[in-house]
Amino acid sequence: MSVLKSSYPYFLANEPVYANKDLAVTDKYSGEVVTHVALAGEKAIDAAIAAAVEAAEPCATMAAFERKAVLMHCVTRFRERFDELAMALCIEAGKPIKDAEGEVTRLIDTFEIAAEESVRLRGELQTLDISPRAKGYRGMWKRVPIGPCSFISPFNFPLNLAAHKVAPALAVGCPFVMKPASRTPLGALIIGEVLAETDLPKGAFSILPATRDGADLFTVDDRLKLLSFTGSPGVGWALKAKAGKKKVVLELGGNAAVIVDQDADLDDAVERIVFGAFYQSGQSCIGVQRIIIHEAIYDRLKSKLVAATKKLVTGDPKDRNTFIGPMISEGEAKRLHGWIEKAVAAGAKLLVGGTRKGAMLEATLLENVPENCDANREEAFGPLANLSRFSDWEAALAEVNNSKFGLQAGLFTRDFFKIQRAWDVLDVGGVVVNDVPSYRVDNMPYGGVKDSGLGREGVIFAMEDMSEIRNLVIRMRD
Repeated sequence: MSVLKSSYPYFLANEPVYANKDLAVTDKYSGEVVTHVALAGEKAIDAAIAAAVEAAEPCATMAAFERKAVLMHCVTRFRERFDELAMALCIEAGKPIKDAEGEVTRLIDTFEIAAEESVRLRGELQTLDISPRAKGYRGMWKRVPIGPCSFISPFNFPLNLAAHKVAPALAVGCPFVMKPASRTPLGALIIGEVLAETDLPKGAFSILPATRDGADLFTVDDRLKLLSFTGSPGVGWALKAKAGKKKVVLELGGNAAVIVDQDADLDDAVERIVFGAFYQSGQSCIGVQRIIIHEAIYDRLKSKLVAATKKLVTGDPKDRNTFIGPMISEGEAKRLHGWIEKAVAAGAKLLVGGTRKGAMLEATLLENVPENCDANREEAFGPLANLSRFSDWEAALAEVNNSKFGLQAGLFTRDFFKIQRAWDVLDVGGVVVNDVPSYRVDNMPYGGVKDSGLGREGVIFAMEDMSEIRNLVIRMRD
């Protein structure tokens, strides 16, 4: 029996609304329609924003223990609904069940971190009498909620990337409206079901699947004080240009690189690189796309990577043995397959994989991909990684930086000085040592530079973005 209901509402001002069944959700492996979701139009989105404005003061004045209680209720209910959440994610995103279970665990972690941080909103007592003119003055500052927020979340982590917006907003006391990805709306709507069980002020949240054409209000409406978008660079920067005066946080794409130096543990590096390149069919903005290997170990590591990649099981994501499931759509699989074919035609060598059937694309390794090929310079966002070699550490660092993206980078080396040099030189948001750039813990600062985005997520860092500093100065009189 399916864990999915026959239809799902959207949530408007905390309430479920079965307005229609206009959005069909498919099983990404079989292609069959498995449920229907209510699609919000401009009128509903406008009403949701108005409700968030009305909820701003009640949300801001919630006591810290009340905000924490809401978040802990979510933690409890997500644990109780763990299997349902994982299977819904497996179906709507085509994510292998083990990866889906991992994402539910991260959803719980993110809400639990937010619950802990909700009672630790910090301020500071300042010394103002730094010169005679300021004698007798005292200062202090605190953080206050920024106000109604707009969230647009992506298809590849429908639960946890939604959580990285929703949980910090609840921790700070910001009402929000959210547009989940139309291909994978169920995770966000189940979060809505759980939030509807709480005593949040009316209008504190609205979760509204909507078409891209009908969702302009999420971006342009001046009643909203912050826009947080996770998705493709082209869409993200276009939204920023339209966002007006509101604060904008963008978590965008990448073509992450990993350097493997000659002193690395090769078997360990292979295990992590294959995971980083191909988990959830490579559909991660920090998935390993460029593997830069020291020439002294290049042939040995290449052989091990090819052998390990050939062993990956491709198939039904509901099967616990499956590692590679479908891409989000056949169109996306066709796109990336075309990039692979063009790279090979331009001189790249196909080491393993490279075939496609529908939305299923084999885990693929290429080597010597020309610099101007899309497979090298753009974000693959699928099961593709490219091998190249280096002889000089500085040249390897320069190769990592030779990208319009700058999200995270990985290093396999035991040389402390090379690690420090990489941390100083690499133009990325994060450097991960003796692991792949795909590694993320949900309390760490996460985000990128260049075309990879603007601002940082990670619970406490998102809470900072969703709050403003309000200063207080007191003149002490005799």
